[in-house]
Order: sequence, then C-alpha cells, then structure tokens
Amino acid sequence: MDPVDLFEYQGKQYFARFGIPISRGGVADTVDQALAQAEDSGYPVVVKAQVKVGGRGKAGGVKLAANADEVRTHAGAILGLDIKGHVVKRLWIEHASDIAREYYASFTLDRSAKKHLGMLSAEGGVEIEEVAVTNPEAIALLHIDPVDGLSLEAARQWVERANLDEVARDQAAALLVKLYTCYTEGDCDLAEINPLILTPDDKVHALDAKVTLDENAAYRHPEWEEFEGSDVEDERETRAKERGLNYIGLDGTVGIIANGAGLAMSTLDVVNQCGGSAANFLDIGGGANADVMAAALEVINSDPAVRSIFVNIFGGITRVDEVANGVLEALDRVSISSPIVLRLDGTNAPAGRKILADHLSDRLVAEPTMLDAARRAVALAGGAS
Repeated sequence: MDPVDLFEYQGKQYFARFGIPISRGGVADTVDQALAQAEDSGYPVVVKAQVKVGGRGKAGGVKLAANADEVRTHAGAILGLDIKGHVVKRLWIEHASDIAREYYASFTLDRSAKKHLGMLSAEGGVEIEEVAVTNPEAIALLHIDPVDGLSLEAARQWVERANLDEVARDQAAALLVKLYTCYTEGDCDLAEINPLILTPDDKVHALDAKVTLDENAAYRHPEWEEFEGSDVEDERETRAKERGLNYIGLDGTVGIIANGAGLAMSTLDVVNQCGGSAANFLDIGGGANADVMAAALEVINSDPAVRSIFVNIFGGITRVDEVANGVLEALDRVSISSPIVLRLDGTNAPAGRKILADHLSDRLVAEPTMLDAARRAVALAGGAS
C-alpha cells in the first residue's frame, strides 16, 4: 500500500472520529447530491472541489453559495473542472463559517530528533512555509517524546507561547490534544489544520484538514481500504504505477526522466532556474534499459502539457552505453510527440555518446552538461513559463 494522502473531506471525517470539531457538511458526486447536502448543512454553504492539489480557490474550485440556485450553478461548474491536471469528480459541501481569526496547527515526525514535532502559529490561512520565511518567530515548535505524549497542561503552555487569542486558548489546547491523539493513534505521517479558526462567537474548530496516513501501519487499519477505493488518481500517475515507475505529476511543460531521486530533484531545480517548469518527477533508478525507458517515455508522452523531454542520466553502476541503447530502442517502440534533450554522463559516457551520434537531430538533442541540457529543454518547451 502506498502512502495515503486523504482528500479534505476524508481528513475531516478522520478528525471527527477523534472528537475534533469540524464544519457541518457532506460529500456530493452530483449536482442533486450537492443540493441535498446543502440543505442538510444549512445555508450559506461552501462548495469545495475535492482534489489533492493546492490552488483550488484560484482555479474556481471553491465557491460560496447563499441558496439552492447558487449551489446548482457552482456544483455544475466545479464538477468536471480540471485543476492542475486533476479532474474534479467529488465535492464537499459544508456550512460556511464566519471567521474572526485563523491559526495553524500540525503534527509530524522529526526523524533527526526522534520525536514528534508539533507546529502552532497564530498566523494561519497561508502556507506555513511562507510564515517560516517572513516571520519564523510566529511559529511555536514543540518536540514531544512519544513515551510521554502531549498533556493538556503542556498544550496550554504551547498555545500561550504561540500567542493565540486569550479567548481561544482553552479550546485550542483541548483540540490540540485530540489532534495529537489522531496523529498517533490514527497512525498519521501528517495531521495538519490550516486554518484552525476562531469564530465571532468564540468557537474553535478545524476549517480544513490535511492528513497523510503511515502506510506501514495499514495492517492495523483495514478500514483504510475505503480511502484507496475512493481515490481518484492523476491518470499519469496511474499509468506510471502500472509500469512500476516512481512518478509524480506536476503542472509544467518539461518532462523529466532521471536516474536517482536526488538527481531528479536537482533536474527539477535547474529547469526552474532556467525559467522553465517541470511536468513531472520521474526517477527510473538504476534501471535505464529499453523496457524502463520506453515505459518512462510513454507515460511522459501521454501528458498533453509536455512540450519537451529532458533525459538526465548519470551513470554510476548504470553504464551510459546501455542507457544510450535503451533510449534508441525505446524510441523504436514509442512514437514521441515532443523533442528530447539528453544529458548522459558517467561510466562509459564516451561510448554512449558515440552510439547516439548518428541518431541526433532537431528532435533528439544531446548536451554536455545538465545546465546546457536544461536550457535547451526549456527553450524547446517554449521558453520561460
């Protein structure tokens, strides 16, 4: 079982199992279901696209509705909407909350400290990374020994240190203890609320939910199968998984193939530095033979957003001449619509380049360095994005 990132509605339902207050709401797969959920939740409501990607609001995937006509309009528009390659097939309809203040709260594991790490901030509603850069003092960190756990008293001290509003502190402390219980007993890798809100009538509850479950604990949770069954994956990622590829779909125009996670991440970075944007993360590991290369090219080629493909291979154990033969054989199997830029270095690199020499063209380009190759791939994709 792969790591399970829950949809917002699933995260909220998971929170509710542990007594964490959430907005009243329900799931809808059709416009009629959305109308029924809105009636049950009470107007006004928020119609929210359920996709595992950020930027829903900017993409038109989150809308406020004051009545049934507005729910019908918004639900009809959002269902089927493409948000960064994720097609909306499910909605969460919840009662709209009035907000006085927004906070941030989360638990995850600090592996270096061998302790759980809690993060709490009076500045919520924005990315915590942004707060960390602009105002790091606004984040109160708390390391928790798994043996000791989180007591209510420790949570109260933590809430005070984070400078949450006085009226919110007792409720927030109690909620944090429940969130920690959800994180530990619920076997989460991450349990995050952003924002955790204070309403004008001084109530504290979770307005959003981001939950990642620890796949190593799946044997303890047969109920998790419902989360896998309800997951609507990125079609590219589904195809990659079927082929045994380590692939993550992104929303850029330069397809990436690299051997090794570190090199793949560096490739994404250098493409970004050259003014481009990566369409994916794809690590083929040590397997750069024709079968693996053909599968990788086929998955990337199926993405209509891709305008160029950057193959970045550094041969250590993997020999570059074998990679070159694998690329050429793969191209005989797969009809590629985008130009390919190759950077091959490492073991037997001269032999690999010699194999490719007679096959190079304006559609199959070789560059000597990663930076040169990234620049060419970005240019072929249409320049800076």
